[in-house]
Amino acid sequence: MNIKNAVAAFVVILVMGSCALAQPNQSQQVFFNTDVVPILTKLGCNGGGCHGKATGQNGFRLSLFGYEPDLDYEAIVQEARGRRIFAAAPSRSMLLLKASGILAHGGGKRVEPGSEDWLTLSRWIEDGARPALSMDPVLTRVSVSPDRRTFDVEARRQPLQITAHFSNGATRDVTRQAVYQSNDPELAEISDAGIVQVKNRSGLFTVMVRYADQISVFQGTAPHTKVTNAHAASLVAWEKANGRSFVDRHVAGRWKQLGILPSLPADDGAMIRRLSLDICGTLPTATEVNEYLADAQTDKRARLIDRLLDRPEYASYFSLKWADILRNRGRGYSTSQQRPGTALFAGWIRDSIAANVPYDRFVTEILTAVGSQETNPPAVWYRTVRTTSDYVESIAQAFLGIRIQCAQCHHHPAERWSQADYYQLAAVFARVGRRGGFSDAEVPTSETIYLAEEGVVVHPRTGQTMQPRAPGGPEFKLGRYDDPRRSLARWMTSPENPYVARTMANRMWGHFLGRGVIHPIDDARSTNPPSNPELLDALARDFVDHKFDVKHLIRTICNSSTYALSSRSNESNQDDLQSFARYYPRRLSAEVLLDAMSQVLQTPTKFRSVSGDFPPGTRAIELPDEAVPSNFLDVFGRPLRNSACECERVDSPALGQTLALVSSPEIQEKLVADKGLAARLATNMKSDAENVREIFMAVLARSPRPREQIVALSFLESQKDRKDAYASLLWSLVATNEFLLNH
Repeated sequence: MNIKNAVAAFVVILVMGSCALAQPNQSQQVFFNTDVVPILTKLGCNGGGCHGKATGQNGFRLSLFGYEPDLDYEAIVQEARGRRIFAAAPSRSMLLLKASGILAHGGGKRVEPGSEDWLTLSRWIEDGARPALSMDPVLTRVSVSPDRRTFDVEARRQPLQITAHFSNGATRDVTRQAVYQSNDPELAEISDAGIVQVKNRSGLFTVMVRYADQISVFQGTAPHTKVTNAHAASLVAWEKANGRSFVDRHVAGRWKQLGILPSLPADDGAMIRRLSLDICGTLPTATEVNEYLADAQTDKRARLIDRLLDRPEYASYFSLKWADILRNRGRGYSTSQQRPGTALFAGWIRDSIAANVPYDRFVTEILTAVGSQETNPPAVWYRTVRTTSDYVESIAQAFLGIRIQCAQCHHHPAERWSQADYYQLAAVFARVGRRGGFSDAEVPTSETIYLAEEGVVVHPRTGQTMQPRAPGGPEFKLGRYDDPRRSLARWMTSPENPYVARTMANRMWGHFLGRGVIHPIDDARSTNPPSNPELLDALARDFVDHKFDVKHLIRTICNSSTYALSSRSNESNQDDLQSFARYYPRRLSAEVLLDAMSQVLQTPTKFRSVSGDFPPGTRAIELPDEAVPSNFLDVFGRPLRNSACECERVDSPALGQTLALVSSPEIQEKLVADKGLAARLATNMKSDAENVREIFMAVLARSPRPREQIVALSFLESQKDRKDAYASLLWSLVATNEFLLNH
């Protein structure tokens, strides 16, 4: 300690020497688990960026967010020869001197000498730094008051009161000791004192409240600030005209709360393009667009949906989606060579989707697969998913819609999942056995999956052997020859299961509407509630009532008036990203975009692999895995399939994508191909006006607007080389947002 710090410490000791005598509530005993640890959490001492990280900080390590208080007590009281506390003079304890910044502290000043938190820590030390005992009261829950509120235009501020409830029936106000986090700081902020401040935006938000190891949630609704009587009347009229579907009734209910008005319906051209892309990953042809526009029947959208669901492209497109989720990887762990078996698994997924296999059966066949990966395609799932973390995290994200990764090392900081939950789910797969199937490079190729006689999972901290159990479910009652995976599958696919049907309904809603009711779609937790729980519950119930019929779920969503809204916003919903008052535009996925360019430019992409060329006409959505070389697909966000998270697929803009649109060899080859659209238009006998209309219908599913027609014709007339002129016109359209986005 240098002289300056020593003097400062001495001054504080003199000032604080009598603090213990002046402390309020002297009769209230300080408990380590329920008083001391929450203060360390509030101050950030046990956060991931400080002493709570895996390696600790400067030789002092605490459990992350205090979820292992026994270890924290040992670190504070017993480690470093006990020098972190000084019972004879609590104010001179290193724990307080460092936290207050009196002694040099890399984390800076965290607590003010003489503050309530300081006095609580000092009193605990003065009382002998008492450890947690079995007879101590246990924190059972925390409550928030109020737990929800709909704000009005003028009053945008709400103080929260947090109450801790203990096992002995006692309660205590812990508002100033709790930790707060808003899920949307741009919509609403929360201060350290628990005061919510809503900004000048409309929407839904939640505030996570954490005290010790308990979590609660405040839910806020901020209506649109410019609601008019005309808006309200228009919403009533919309609901009356479009309220036949339970989807639209539930969505309209949320619009009423937010005081926003839905956009107008999309026009027919946008509708057929949207449905074709969302269901089949394929642009409609000009002929299909014209036929749809000419159809005067009121049920033409429903009939179009049925036709699209019967097309082979539907199965190919959704098998691509599920191959991402199920991690059907072509690359090995240590080689770039493609492995056999991925095409077999991809084909099984595609056939299951085409046959509309009930979703519960689809899930069960994957989880319980046994046998050779050469003859039983679902067993290929076990080739990539092979470790404890793979099993737990892939199943949780793919089928249960939860992210449980954090619980591998510590209690989930924003959910109830513990390490025990994590390793009990892992124990379900402890007896998965494997035979053979390794290449010379020790890369798994074709194994045989079987149920081994023995296999255990041990809790890494306690050393306890974990019993198979589903997250939030009961322990399975198993005989010696029972496969725990079958018990898990039965639990998961039960109509009463709180996760599987809901997760699938949310996944499909997110696919077709651009955003899940729970967003992200695989992160369901109390601190990330659905934006419309009534809608999600109704979708899940309807899915179960119809025997997990995926096509029925798709029809329900796509036939709704909500899905048919225009992507053009109005004044009230221009900031909306939660209530689906408009269609949310999104960029075409990598494979869909490449296929779309191939289709409109009439030049198929040639795909090659290490085992040879794919058949002519193979589309990108039909590729079996991610190992088929394509720089275009990689640049536009094709995932590596390292995890079950759909977030691996990137659809955000990037500089490389812009450069690819300008100079990609794959695009240039299509534009100048001898048998491509530009060459055909240059040599046909039609007028430029006819050709321009054909181009717009093929590329944008609509006729050119008058101004566009004039500009296009003027450009074509100014060019000497007719083929280059058409190629340039085509390129200018495929590079527009109108083509690149589904809208």
